Amino acid sequence: MKRVMNINIDHLDADELMALNQRIIERLKMLESLHAHQSMMQFHPGSRVSFDTPQGERALATVMKFNRKTVTVVTDSGERWNVSPHLLSAIKDTAKSSVIDGRIEND
Repeated sequence: MKRVMNINIDHLDADELMALNQRIIERLKMLESLHAHQSMMQFHPGSRVSFDTPQGERALATVMKFNRKTVTVVTDSGERWNVSPHLLSAIKDTAKSSVIDGRIEND
């Protein structure tokens, strides 16, 4: 269970509140970036993954590259998606694949 902190901000003026707000936003962005990076570490280019599309369908894809907050994948039907790494699930593929010059090659 998370501990609730009782922070009194009633004595802060507008400038101090805006500075505090900016620091909170920066901290949240850093934590989000750290979480995304940790999620990405379980994949590598050529990894087989699956994810749910906005239409509710399950898509099978191959990891192509990593971006700051997303992973670029190419689905088996050839569509390119940028997906948040925490939405990806690793899958096992019976055919080996490798990345050569940015292209996925199946052995």
